[in-house]
Amino acid sequence: LKGKIKGLGNVNVNAIEQYRELMERYELLNGQHDDLIKAADVLRGIIEELDTEMRKQFEEQFAEIQTRFDKVFKELFGGGRGALELTEGEDVLEAGIKIVAQPKLQNMMQMSGGEKALTAIALLFAIQSLKPSPFCLLDEIEAALDDSNVGRYANYLHKLTENTQFIVITHRRGTMNAADILYGITMQEKGVSTLVSVSLLDEKEIAN
Repeated sequence: LKGKIKGLGNVNVNAIEQYRELMERYELLNGQHDDLIKAADVLRGIIEELDTEMRKQFEEQFAEIQTRFDKVFKELFGGGRGALELTEGEDVLEAGIKIVAQPKLQNMMQMSGGEKALTAIALLFAIQSLKPSPFCLLDEIEAALDDSNVGRYANYLHKLTENTQFIVITHRRGTMNAADILYGITMQEKGVSTLVSVSLLDEKEIAN
């Protein structure tokens, strides 16, 4: 018995205190572990809830944009059909979006560059009409359009000014005619830019 006791080694007189410290640390870490597990479960629930809500909102907004795109497309092209389609068999949040454009019963592959640009403008206006932003800057987006389409673009743009202030950079006469105020930059002296502004509001009120 004495040999077995001796084989146990020296007595650790601090064992009780060390055990108490280790137990406290274990309980602290074990509690933190349990908190992390609970937090992970809560986060998974939040992610699932957000994912469901995002799908619902996306489907609702996408359907609304589809309707508005077709309406704007017909107004800008004077008829035809415009549609948006999701790639089949894919998650709605990751699916691609097809733009179907058929002005005057034409196929999109037969469309001119100007008609394709007008299709993109129709989609932009559809989104803008759904969620109007207070301020919008457009930089020569109608540059590829012919004169008749520029007029349709400018007239529809003027409708959107009820909810949005537009600053439009343009060289097209039709867009300028629809503007309320024109600003021009001239260089009368070399290296010196001068701002010229013309308000068309008074002239339009007189004309009306």
